[in-house]
Amino acid sequence: MLKGISPIISPDLLKILMEMGHGDEIVIADGNFPSASHGERVVRCDGSGTTELLEAILPLFPLDSYADYPIALMQVVPGDTVKTPIWDDYKAIVADNASEPAAFEEVERFAFYERAKKAYAIVTTSERALYANIILKKGVVTT
Repeated sequence: MLKGISPIISPDLLKILMEMGHGDEIVIADGNFPSASHGERVVRCDGSGTTELLEAILPLFPLDSYADYPIALMQVVPGDTVKTPIWDDYKAIVADNASEPAAFEEVERFAFYERAKKAYAIVTTSERALYANIILKKGVVTT
């Protein structure tokens, strides 16, 4: 273990976060996301939820301040009546941990899958909330 780094961040995940460069994207996926079939690099964080993983990653991970939307959410399929209260949690976590305000975009489900295939890595969790998938675009470390 290391001081200042959450114990839910595994050595594999820490290595991936370090390898990523400006503009690279990482997916934090819920338990239903098809991570193995969509990602070249998949890190398992079984037993963790997406909110706790987001809280652990953001203090280490600068969001891309040059992107209009450094954060993407999987859009609810039209006609689906699922509520997404976890999105409010994400917005609060980002507000508490990002160095500057960050805008969220909603990406259509199949477009989200295609974007995930191009992401640097997918982190799969045990999150049970539906539509809890989130993409973070890495920015530049300035301090």
